[in-house]
This record gives sequence, C-alpha cells and structure tokens, in this order.
Amino acid sequence: MTTQIASRDAVRVILADDHDAVRSGIRDALDPCVDIAVVAEAADGDELLALAGSTRPDVALVDIALPGVDGLEATRRLVESGRGTLRVVILSVQGADASILGALQNGAAGFVLKSAGATEMELAVRAAARGENFLCPSIARKVIGAYLEHVDTRDDGTRRLTDRQRQVLELVAKGHTTKRIAQRLKISVKTVEAHRGELMRRLDVRNIAGLVQQAVRMGLLTL
Repeated sequence: MTTQIASRDAVRVILADDHDAVRSGIRDALDPCVDIAVVAEAADGDELLALAGSTRPDVALVDIALPGVDGLEATRRLVESGRGTLRVVILSVQGADASILGALQNGAAGFVLKSAGATEMELAVRAAARGENFLCPSIARKVIGAYLEHVDTRDDGTRRLTDRQRQVLELVAKGHTTKRIAQRLKISVKTVEAHRGELMRRLDVRNIAGLVQQAVRMGLLTL
C-alpha cells in the first residue's frame, strides 16, 4: 500500500491491518521513536507478503484477522521464508487462548492487543528487533498466574518459586531487559541472570513463548 524511506540504523517496521484508522494509530504511536521507522503498510495478507519481500523490514506488526492470507498463515510464511532476521508481532482485538498459542506456534515473536498504548507497542517492536519474545502485560499476567497457581499446588517442593523468581518472571514477561530488571529490583545484573537461569530450569522452558506452550499442554489454557 505505502512504502517509506528509513534511516540506515532504524528498526524497519511494516504494518499490516485492513483498517486505515488502526494503521494510522500505530504509526502515530511509533512516530516519536527516531530509531524506529514504518517503511511500509499493507491492508491484506497478500500485500503484506509482497511488501515484506521488497522492503525488507526488521519487524512486522500483523493483524491476526487479515483478509486474504490471514495473520497466522502470513506469519508462518514470513518466518519459514528464512528472510534475514524478520520478526513478527501479532496484533489482536482480544487475547483468546487459541489465538495466543496459534501465533506462537506459527513463529510469532510477540502478541499485543490493539488497545495497547504507545509505550507497549514500542516495547514490543524493540523486543522483537532484539530477537526477544514479548507478550502484552495483560496476557502475560494471565498465563503466568495460571502457571504459578498450578505450580503452587504441586507436592514437589523443588517446583515452587521464590518471591524474587516470581518478580523476575513477571518483568521478563513484560519485555524488560536484564539490565532494566536489575534496576527495578535493585539487584545486580548477575543476580538477575542467575534467577532467570534457575527460573527457566525449574519451569523447563527457554522463554515466555515456551511458558505459554507448556501452560497449554498442562491444560491451563484451553483451545
């Protein structure tokens, strides 16, 4: 639909949504970020796939309900194309369990509600550009809450999490970097790294996406 020129070092973003107002809102939210540039906009899945090939974005913000090739299928194709380091963040009106799982299973790096504010949208783009996963806080809280509730009912004491580990997990889910978590909790970066390592070992996952998938397998999220 549209393409723009970005500075050499900016994170290149493509927007895909069939509503002009939604694209405009996201563009306005990201516009103040001098190191993030919206280089293209698409109104359907076919246009997204075509523009992604010609504009070579770093991050794609994709409506899950795109007309034509839908957002989940478009995500799968973009990820499987092996095109550089492109990362996809799914946009949705609501955080249904099946939608979250479908997004992650198709290779999405993140999931954000369309009602998200400018700061949250920026965090999602930056996390994806760094190669990290991002779930909007409301979804992350739901998943983590269900998971921790299950963990606390187990008899195996080694599966229980300390209060500090819970805090670290919640901040990781919100997209905070290790340095930022250390600042928030007033502990050293090395301590945060140690907590993250132990946390992932105890939960037997590598990242928040893995946590969601395990929560589904455990029946905490229903499809």
